[in-house]
Amino acid sequence: MASEHLQLLIAGYVLGDLDSDEAAEFEQLLIDNPAIAEEVNRMQKALELSSASPEANPPAHLRSAILAAQASQQSSAISQAANRPTRRLPFWSQVLNIAAATMVVALGINNYQLRQALQISQTETARLARLVYSLQATKGGNAASATVEIDPNRLEAVLTVQNLPPLPPGQVYALWTVVKQDAPVTTDSKSAILTDVFTVDAESKMSQLISVPKIFRSANLVSTMAVTIEDATAPQKHQGKPVMMAKVQN
Repeated sequence: MASEHLQLLIAGYVLGDLDSDEAAEFEQLLIDNPAIAEEVNRMQKALELSSASPEANPPAHLRSAILAAQASQQSSAISQAANRPTRRLPFWSQVLNIAAATMVVALGINNYQLRQALQISQTETARLARLVYSLQATKGGNAASATVEIDPNRLEAVLTVQNLPPLPPGQVYALWTVVKQDAPVTTDSKSAILTDVFTVDAESKMSQLISVPKIFRSANLVSTMAVTIEDATAPQKHQGKPVMMAKVQN
């Protein structure tokens, strides 16, 4: 059986905690007695088994970083350039230290999992409900209509238009989000945000996925959604009058 001092050196090597004198001594012992490598392998396996945790499942990048750090520590332990007195702790005291370190690692991983679970739970709880806006023609007798179904979490929406006549070349329909005056966003002179530009097919219909501004995550700041006819080369000028509108009820 290995001496107490040798067991301390082996344990220190496995933990990557040898100073330069101890590392040099251990290196010479390995050269003189290659059988020590078997004891090192046995202790490494014992440490791996004691730290096994089937529920610990950190992200791949975190696990890779831990393994890389462990490999770096073990490969540089024998070549460190520092001096400190050789410790003379009882072997079982060192074993208890190993067990304590293992417990700290396991608790750290479990705490990480709990934090991740809490973040997921909070995110799911905070998910915003879908918003639906129904736009109607501003002129009587016009059957045009549109629906904007918004997912504030993804900042995406499905815009569906019916009975809106096709436009001549050079013109497009523009969808606007009009906000309240105190809304903390950048708008044009009409308090509007250009949300999308679109055309309709020969059957006066259109349905497509669009992106919407972040203001929809604070829907109480939106006052109106409107569609105007704009110059295709500069729809942002917002020169047309609304052909469809939806007043938002807050």
